[in-house]
Amino acid sequence: MDSRAHPPVAAALRLCLHALLVGLLALAAVRAVSDSTHTAAVVVVSCLMAAVYAAGALAPAVQPRTRAAALWLAVLGAVWLALLVLSPDALWVAFPLYFLQLHLLPTRWALPVVAVTALAAIACFVLHGQAVNPGTFIGPLLGAAVAVATVLGYEALFRESERRRELIEELMSTRAELAEAERTAGTLAERERLAREIHDTLAQGLSSIQLLLRAAERTLSAEDPATAHVRRAREAAQDNLAEARRFVRALSPPDLANGSLAAALERLSSRTTGPGLTVQFAVSGTPVELPTPYEVALLRTAQSALANTVRHAGAGRAEITLSFMDTSVSLDVVDDGRGFVPGRGPVAADSGDTGGFGLPAMRARARSLGGTLSVESAPGQGTAVALTLPLPIPDGRPGQDAA
Repeated sequence: MDSRAHPPVAAALRLCLHALLVGLLALAAVRAVSDSTHTAAVVVVSCLMAAVYAAGALAPAVQPRTRAAALWLAVLGAVWLALLVLSPDALWVAFPLYFLQLHLLPTRWALPVVAVTALAAIACFVLHGQAVNPGTFIGPLLGAAVAVATVLGYEALFRESERRRELIEELMSTRAELAEAERTAGTLAERERLAREIHDTLAQGLSSIQLLLRAAERTLSAEDPATAHVRRAREAAQDNLAEARRFVRALSPPDLANGSLAAALERLSSRTTGPGLTVQFAVSGTPVELPTPYEVALLRTAQSALANTVRHAGAGRAEITLSFMDTSVSLDVVDDGRGFVPGRGPVAADSGDTGGFGLPAMRARARSLGGTLSVESAPGQGTAVALTLPLPIPDGRPGQDAA
């Protein structure tokens, strides 16, 4: 019988069941030896039933709710009925049989079989001319009721224990995944912060130094002794600016490291598209090369806006559009979801929570690059998020984003 799915305490219960059935068979055989007209037959049938029981208990094929278990119970029940005809003491074997039937058969079959077993035990009294009284009926029926309540109660507790164990394992796994995701997010955020700091300080400073030295070099004649020093200083600033730009590119998000901004947004759309949401991406205008902070800001805004769409909007369709214009670049993320009242924040479908840090973070990112973020939405009319950034001036004058 099955012993793998249940906890170790079930082993003790199975041993008690084995001991009870064998003990009751031994009792019937001993009483037959001392006082019975069918002594030899009772002993032989008792031994046969014990052998059949042992064979089924040791057989790997006898598992709950299998055909082998049903066949074994049928043979065991037939031998028990034969013993019941020979000896009234065999009726006590009905009690361990109740537990076997409830454990091995599906509930819809086990309950009728237990009822038939109880009726057979009651009929044993009449067959052997025993005194019929209320106890004749109450005893077997009460035993069957106790067995049903015990087995079904134990199975219910076991299922609840298994559900809690699975829930704990799922929570542990989720906690580990969450911790890993937080570490990854923290690493990416720090990489992005360092890239922004290097760009806004070191790279911009070197760019300004290079431009100033270029202007100074133009004011000096070729024969002036300072010209060579100014040229070398300008070249050193230019080399260090290139190195700073390499650092910024190395610290930029992995999606941007593997291709252009458009390719990164295309991959984001493909990853977000699922059974309930279709995300499409399009490019408008003539693409131009953007500084890394611009690409990071546009990509992060698209990621955050799509995350809000997935979590809160309940949308079936979303569109990302990257538009290049003469003096600016813009990103539009539009969905057909439930929308919200601007100023109150999106509301999750499964909670009453409002607000969050997504939109304020996108606005802060836009302000840091001199851009603007607009959000248009209304309940039941979807949401449109638009980020517009001014394109840097090509000549890279101080104060502009030439790095």
